[in-house]
Order: sequence, then C-alpha cells, then structure tokens
Amino acid sequence: MELINLIDTATDLPDAWSSRVVGEVGTACVKVLRMDELPVEVERHEEAEALLVLDGHLALEVDGRPVTVGPGEVYVVPAGTPHAVRPGSRGTLVIVETRAA
Repeated sequence: MELINLIDTATDLPDAWSSRVVGEVGTACVKVLRMDELPVEVERHEEAEALLVLDGHLALEVDGRPVTVGPGEVYVVPAGTPHAVRPGSRGTLVIVETRAA
C-alpha cells in the first residue's frame, strides 16, 4: 500500500461531502472528505462510526444535543443514534465505518 496524504486527497475531491475510500481494515473502510460549512440532514446507521477531524471542526447534533469535534479529536457515533451535521463544519474529516454487505 502506498502512503496517502489525507488532507490532499480531501482537497482534490470534486465536491464537499463526497467521500473517497482510502483503505480497508477488516470489515471497516476508511474514508476521507472535505466539509464545506453546509449542514447535512439527520441520518442513522446500523453500525457505529468513528469521525476523526484532521483540521477545522465538525459541528454535530447527536441525539438532539450539540457536539463539537476539533482537530485531532475523534467522536464515535453509537449504532442507531440519530446525528446531523450543523452549519459551519469545515475542514478535513476521516470516517471509519463498517462497509455495507
């Protein structure tokens, strides 16, 4: 496997909030994306997902409460928990999640 610069990869994506899978570990995939300050609607997943901010910040609403994730911080959204991205999130985000079967 080659070395991947996650920030450069996110910067090169054509659209914000479009992710690129950069690797797989067991049944999990590692994705990177660029946030652009626009909100993302509420979603929930059958499996937990880890959200790691490389730069900038991620403003979430998790199960009705605000959560802010800063550079170098990771937040794990529990399986089945409703969560949405609030306006103002910007920077580079890494998502680790179980790949759909």
